[in-house]
Amino acid sequence: MTLYVTVNGDRQELPEGATVASIVAGLHNAPEGRGIAVAVEGEVVPRAQWPSTALRNGTSLEVVVAVQGG
Repeated sequence: MTLYVTVNGDRQELPEGATVASIVAGLHNAPEGRGIAVAVEGEVVPRAQWPSTALRNGTSLEVVVAVQGG
């Protein structure tokens, strides 16, 4: 089964069983999830819960990546 979620306003297609950790793993600009905060349906998800936070069809996520520079 395929899930459709919204990440930072963009609709994405994911396999069933996707988690917050799988979304973060797909980010190329944040190795090992450093400098990232994730909210699911407006609630911040602690890093320790990323692997166990399953996504459902229609879930909305906001992923914020800290960047260095000025």
